Amino acid sequence: MIRFVLPVLFSLVALPALAEVHIQKVTSPGGITAWLVEEHSIPFTALDMQFAGGASLDLPGKRGATNLMTGLLEEGSGKMDSQQFAKAEDDLAASFNYDVGDDTLSVSARFLSENRDKAVDLLRQSLVEPTFPQDAIDRVREQVLSIIASNKQDPGKIASTTFDKEAFGDHPYATSLNGTEESVKALNRDDIVTAWKNVMVKDRVNIAAVGDITPEQLGKLLDRLLGDLPTGGAALPGDAKLTLTPGVTVVPYDTPQAQVIWAQKGLDLNDPDFFPAYILNTILGGGSFESRLMKEVRVKRGLTYGVYSYLVDRDHADLWMGSVASSNDKVAEAIKVIKDQWGEIAKNGVTAEELANAKKYMTGEYPLRFDGNGTIASILVGMQHDGMPIDYPASRNDKIDAVTLADVNRVAKEYLDPDKLRFVVVGQPEGLKSTD
Repeated sequence: MIRFVLPVLFSLVALPALAEVHIQKVTSPGGITAWLVEEHSIPFTALDMQFAGGASLDLPGKRGATNLMTGLLEEGSGKMDSQQFAKAEDDLAASFNYDVGDDTLSVSARFLSENRDKAVDLLRQSLVEPTFPQDAIDRVREQVLSIIASNKQDPGKIASTTFDKEAFGDHPYATSLNGTEESVKALNRDDIVTAWKNVMVKDRVNIAAVGDITPEQLGKLLDRLLGDLPTGGAALPGDAKLTLTPGVTVVPYDTPQAQVIWAQKGLDLNDPDFFPAYILNTILGGGSFESRLMKEVRVKRGLTYGVYSYLVDRDHADLWMGSVASSNDKVAEAIKVIKDQWGEIAKNGVTAEELANAKKYMTGEYPLRFDGNGTIASILVGMQHDGMPIDYPASRNDKIDAVTLADVNRVAKEYLDPDKLRFVVVGQPEGLKSTD
């Protein structure tokens, strides 16, 4: 029972109010850096790491190799098989998680102070000494193939896959990190080892620790945990050349409710216009019932239960996207309303009241995100990956407050263009056909 109770406890450990959280930069004796928030009231630490590159480092013809490799990290390492590793993790009341995206391979660890050294040694074993036994490769491969087969029956996944293919050309983003049935079946152990060597390098890792650990202790931990990893790794991919064209792509699928994704070019997180765009998106379709899209598409017309827009800042591509689900007989109208609102806000901007309400919401909800050791560690490691300064949590709301109405309306006029939107619709939409 301990293993199931403790991760919940870990996630709920409260830290002081956001303004009091002190983030320190720690450099290990071996030169590995991390961000640390000390919190000694409970004997527990959350440690998060992100290795840059992720599944985008898959070699040509080997799509899915990094994903499969990630699923094998706790399936055999050192002298342990998967069951022995799981028992050791359980005995330590520790919790490890390994996940991969197109831009990062993420590792998180949660452990008690009394078991810190043993937990770190066990985690190190999985990262530095994975054995990739053939029986585990075969077992995890079948799990991945099952996911691939399931995704082919999921309208939302079909929409995402279709959109990515149309948006990203020959970039790795254009295909699923899971790979295809053919590519995954063809992967062998050498491919898995190569994927591990390409991504698991210590000079491309961001690290955050939150909890009962001092800078000196963390420095020694980092060298013990990651010091034996190599440097270098495979070259990161270049930026994706967006191949989006305006129009509609209809993917016929027998479902009563059509799934829709749409997008146009977005802007980078470090762009001077990002914060005005961030506020603008909150007003346009950021998720609350006060957004323009929610009011017009759901509240006034009852065309959907939810409609959202969002800024997508990936390492090698930036998009302004949205999503909605609507019945086949109403989806054409929903898309028309979305385009109309996209154009309306571009032409006439937002009101002072909308801006004030958005700022109040965004600055009020931000501190609530920092609600536990694990959550904060995840936020801090993401900040590092995105190139944010260490004082960002303290300065972020000031950046929101500094945005003017003129800033937001200028960005709306410059960036939003309904005539550049590409909609991908999966279903049997009435009154909609694919366009070139």
